[in-house]
Amino acid sequence: MWTKEELDRYARHIVLPGVGGAGQARLKESRVLVVGAGGLGAPVLLYLAAAGVGRLGIVEMDRVDLTNLQRQVLFDTPSIGEPKAEVAKARLQGLNPHVRVEVYPTKLSAANALEILEPYHLVIDCSDNFPTRYLVNDACVLLDKPLVYGAIHQFEGQLSVFHHQGGPCYRCLFPSPPPPGAVPSCAEAGVFGVLPGVIGSLMAAEAIKVLIGLGTPLSGRLLLYEALEPRFRVLRLARRADCPVCGENPSVTTLQDYELLCGVSV
Repeated sequence: MWTKEELDRYARHIVLPGVGGAGQARLKESRVLVVGAGGLGAPVLLYLAAAGVGRLGIVEMDRVDLTNLQRQVLFDTPSIGEPKAEVAKARLQGLNPHVRVEVYPTKLSAANALEILEPYHLVIDCSDNFPTRYLVNDACVLLDKPLVYGAIHQFEGQLSVFHHQGGPCYRCLFPSPPPPGAVPSCAEAGVFGVLPGVIGSLMAAEAIKVLIGLGTPLSGRLLLYEALEPRFRVLRLARRADCPVCGENPSVTTLQDYELLCGVSV
């Protein structure tokens, strides 16, 4: 049942062809886990809460830092030093009190990933490090859940939808983690402040499409954005028969932590 307040809140969705009352009801029934509440996670969480996703989970163990505020629009100056997950929860419930927000202020690991991801219909990877990306991908494949992926670097971003309706997974694109030091962090390389807003908004759009069954999700495709041109490109991806996790003879059948392989600690 819808309240009048909900009907008014979602009116622009309900009159939209392809969404309607049925699509909005699917959003209300959906459970989405967002890994990371930083630059990418901020627009993803704000738009999914505004759209009326019924339950949002947030995996985030960091506290708000002054350097975050150039791009992480969930937070403000008074929230510096506060746990990001709790600040995000308060902001999202203030935006839409009909959304249930669950927080996991912990490090995602091989020991807890399956338990945390299992209750959710869809997972969105907004992390900023390779160990988490591989862990989340492998967990989604093992649990048979679709994964919306995004990443940013300086002035460039990319996103895709992995393991959706037989499509490729993250390891079909990047079979193994990069060597230590191969890719600098945002702290080392910098990031264009509005870039997470562009990529994060597109990630939220892909998530809503998957949840509603709307349009054509980016499964089997990788969208690349270059802010300085500006230019969008779409590359085709195929599921690899030799993929170590979703291929015909997978070698990855249980989760493992990848900090040592990537040479970082998260």
